[in-house]
Amino acid sequence: MARILYTLCGADPDIRFSPHCWKIILALRHKGLDFEEKSVGFTEIAKLENGFSKTVPILKDGDKLIADSFAIALYLEQTYPDAPSLFKGEGGAGMARFVEAYSQATLHPAITRIAVKNIHDMLAPVDQAYFRESREARLGATLEEVATGREAEIAAFADKLKPLRVMLAKQPFIGGSEPLFADYIIFGALQWAFKTGNPGLLDPNDPVMNWFERCQGFTETS
Repeated sequence: MARILYTLCGADPDIRFSPHCWKIILALRHKGLDFEEKSVGFTEIAKLENGFSKTVPILKDGDKLIADSFAIALYLEQTYPDAPSLFKGEGGAGMARFVEAYSQATLHPAITRIAVKNIHDMLAPVDQAYFRESREARLGATLEEVATGREAEIAAFADKLKPLRVMLAKQPFIGGSEPLFADYIIFGALQWAFKTGNPGLLDPNDPVMNWFERCQGFTETS
């Protein structure tokens, strides 16, 4: 049976912007595993695989269904141990947990405020209604109100990547000489920002951008 990865897209199915889905796209390519990507809008997720999960990514691998990006990465590591490792041991998995916490606590809130209105405008009408209602409830403000702080968030964003920038002075990837899943976590966050209309968020000469481009070599499309 074909391996299928369900991911998130806007009205244009070629624009896939979910940070969590990008983590797994890179994880599958890292492992050298063939897969078919099927992208859907927000309101189609609940219909996938008989309502298996409310969120994507969802990986269907033969008769197995797995949701949640970290759970999928662990599944790939355990199921395909002879393929290149995503963690290189328990310590690498623990490191990835920390990087995920940093990304979701520091980068994701900023990117949400920077990109939320752009994301809404990229969606099909039925998804726009869902997105507006759910995000305004979560953020406690209208999308337009959130967007008023966008320029300030953009100005402050590069500094939120200082820990990565300092590390890159000593090694090319979070994983050391080669990327690991921890790299793909931060890559996914930045890909989310760039794919939602913020290509100039970082200076092209920023070491973080150089790192991003190295990671991007593991994607099928830029």
